[in-house]
Amino acid sequence: MCGIAGVFNHRVNDPIDAQTLVNMAAIMHHRGPDGYGYHIQSEQGIGFSHARLSIIDLDEERAKQPFLSADERLMLTHNGEFYDFKRIRADLTARGARFRTKSDSEIVLHLFERYGLEATLKELRGEFAFGLYDKDEDALYLVRDRFGIKPLYWTETDEGVVFGSELKVLFAHPQVKRAFSAEGLYHQLIQVMVPGSTAFEGVHQVQPGQVVKIKRNNGTLNIDTLKYWDVDFPNEHDYPGDEVDETEYVEGVREKLLEAVQHRMTADVPVGCYLSGGIDSCSILGLASASTQTSVKAFTIGFDSDDYDETPIAREMAEATDADHHIMALKANDLYDHFVKTLWHTERTIYNTLGVAKYLMSQEVHEAGYKVVMTGEGSDELFAGYPAFRKDMFLHGLDHLPEIERLEWQKLLEKNNQLFKGAMLAREEFSSDALNKKVGFTPSCVQPWLSCSSVAKPLINRDLQKQLGNYDPGQAIADTLDETYLAGRHPLDRAQYVWIKTMLEGQILTWGGDRVDMANSMEARPAFLDHHLAEYAFTVPPHLRIKGNKEKYVLREAMKGLLPETLYKREKFAFMAPPAHTDPEKWKAVERLAEEFLSEQAVKDAGLLDFDAVQAVFARHSSSDVTAEEQVQLDAVINHMLGVQVLHHHFVATDVPKQAQQRAQELGWHA
Repeated sequence: MCGIAGVFNHRVNDPIDAQTLVNMAAIMHHRGPDGYGYHIQSEQGIGFSHARLSIIDLDEERAKQPFLSADERLMLTHNGEFYDFKRIRADLTARGARFRTKSDSEIVLHLFERYGLEATLKELRGEFAFGLYDKDEDALYLVRDRFGIKPLYWTETDEGVVFGSELKVLFAHPQVKRAFSAEGLYHQLIQVMVPGSTAFEGVHQVQPGQVVKIKRNNGTLNIDTLKYWDVDFPNEHDYPGDEVDETEYVEGVREKLLEAVQHRMTADVPVGCYLSGGIDSCSILGLASASTQTSVKAFTIGFDSDDYDETPIAREMAEATDADHHIMALKANDLYDHFVKTLWHTERTIYNTLGVAKYLMSQEVHEAGYKVVMTGEGSDELFAGYPAFRKDMFLHGLDHLPEIERLEWQKLLEKNNQLFKGAMLAREEFSSDALNKKVGFTPSCVQPWLSCSSVAKPLINRDLQKQLGNYDPGQAIADTLDETYLAGRHPLDRAQYVWIKTMLEGQILTWGGDRVDMANSMEARPAFLDHHLAEYAFTVPPHLRIKGNKEKYVLREAMKGLLPETLYKREKFAFMAPPAHTDPEKWKAVERLAEEFLSEQAVKDAGLLDFDAVQAVFARHSSSDVTAEEQVQLDAVINHMLGVQVLHHHFVATDVPKQAQQRAQELGWHA
């Protein structure tokens, strides 16, 4: 688990500065504090660098990257984990391959040279991002895992393509432009992003399940995108009916999840677990504890608000599994005091300070001597856990039930999730013509954020608003969705597809996952996002994911034997930090940040926002007639306003190449 970077020039004879490659590795030292490496093929105009977090094969020199194949045809820099690599390595060895390391990364070189890219990708299981250069083809492949657990960014400069694990890695290269795009700014203010995009002009993400192929031809880089995997639900009419034996699916989910957990316990260092009060993390801890001979270390975030704190159930689960339980109790001031630093790592805005809480938790995990934890992310995506999925099921997926019954369930859903209205659920219905046309309806999961458009757009600086013209964020998102995987699907499947493509990758796996975990050199392994498990979960009929009014039904039944009864019976509770308006101390902390980053001078200097509109949002937030659910929404908008200003400070106003050079000097990393 590491950080990767590289440069691929248009022309083979254009030199690559070795120290720049090292600086790019140094600025992400947090991703790989256990060593660095770089390699330049000067006759090919390509160079890679790498910052290493040693988890598999702890030999510092033997597993040092970038890797070269024996004939130097292939060069690899890899971030992430490949599971089941020992079996693959043994099979390749029996076929004549000779491995020089015990690292899981090296299997890519031997698979690729024997079977090619397509067959290689089918073999790879886990969370990963890598750059692979093939000298014979004179092509660079940028590859990202199926769900986007590991990040990978790229951009073009006058000299060629620059890529890396984080935006700051690209910005450490002096040729990379650092400026917000008008569209990117807009999407930062409304939380939901266009898949494959970033806040910054000309900077792209490799999308999950895709490969960006960059082939050089006579001094020109030709860039193509290839899809190797997607979220593929069955045709709606291919599901079995209500008479199906649900035991088959319960057993299947249990078997696949156990296999995924056991694979993710593979490491040459101890593996712990994150533990909230939810079914997902409790299931992971229960299976992990049953699969090992020793006590599992469990880490829990606690909040100083009974409405949001889940430690009582987490404590009950830890006691039931005899886990070594560590609870981090957070107070109001803890969160906004670390807001600015957290955004240096997330490189995007956050609507809720849960991202800060996760950052602080990864710090405690690191201080406890752990580099690896398993997490529960992905369960809600596979088994329809979020309130928005139930809402869409009630509205669009239960045509056979009387309308009055569906409306009663929807009312109960809204009542039980009142805390999250304005965030996880929209304050009022929002309809996007583009999504209606592409999906058949506007999924409830994106409605809270698209509905912020009317608040967010006036916040944007007038010159940038002119650049936006009639830009429609819903249309931009809809344009990226593959109709092949929406046509003929059940409404619940379509809603889950949209969430997986937008909020899972753009939020949960970013500021709720990799970026805040790796900020403290800590690898998170989301077992539910094992693609073998996911592909099985896609076949579970919708009425077994949401049975009646009960979400994640098939998972509950699969894990019933190890879950506390309270948790087994409880409705899904969205894991969030208490919003700012719920605590006077927290709101004071917001105001202190606003004095620094949203002052009239700060807003003018950044040139992103309109100061009068910013003031109007704060005035509305403090108004005596504002409702609690509108305050939840405005809390999110204020976090985003602060966020874009902080991002400008970190990545535009700051000389990032100079910062990276200084970091390399501090570390003693040199070419």
